Amino acid sequence: MIRGWFITGTDTGVGKTLIAVALTRALVARGLRCAVMKPVAAGGVATPDGLRNDDALELLGASNVAAGYSEVNPWMLATPASPHLAARMDGVTIDDARILAARDALAARADALVVEGAGGWLAPVSATRTMADIAANLALPVILVVGLRLGCLNHALLTREAIRARGLPFAGWIANRLAVEMPLVCENIDTLSARFGTRPLAVVPVGNAASATLPEWASTLANKLVSA
Repeated sequence: MIRGWFITGTDTGVGKTLIAVALTRALVARGLRCAVMKPVAAGGVATPDGLRNDDALELLGASNVAAGYSEVNPWMLATPASPHLAARMDGVTIDDARILAARDALAARADALVVEGAGGWLAPVSATRTMADIAANLALPVILVVGLRLGCLNHALLTREAIRARGLPFAGWIANRLAVEMPLVCENIDTLSARFGTRPLAVVPVGNAASATLPEWASTLANKLVSA
């Protein structure tokens, strides 16, 4: 099975794409062939080649494995909404067959695979299924991105419990310092470290961007994951 990671978050807008893109670039810098996936994306822009999602395009731009857009983003939904509602608007039902076929095709020509989920761990993708079902079928170790803001402790602990309930390997967590005011940031990180039993794999500073310049935290993150 290909080495890879499924990146989830405590919510939407907590920096999953920033971290997935930076990690991909760091793995490429280590000399690995790194493929990427955004299995489900809701909301995109019209291009001459069809509807495209910005997050998926950022991931594709960071990867050094040639791939068609539909391999990177098997389910591209038009409406920027919860995936299950966007799928309903498009008149489709999200299933895993298309996702797993894309994963296998990418795995055949890559050393590593970075997969970014949509929304949070339990974001609905149908009337009965969530992103957790997709992650379970992909069977990759999970990285949890915690957006550091008021309420994150509850969201992070609930998400960690839900990941544990699925029996999936927990690769670790990342503390992302969002551009919002939050008192006692270090104390919040210490609290989660104690509850999770591990320090964060990385602490992303405020104002960080997934630019062409590889941030030090991303290099450290890649080193930790590859050597684990």
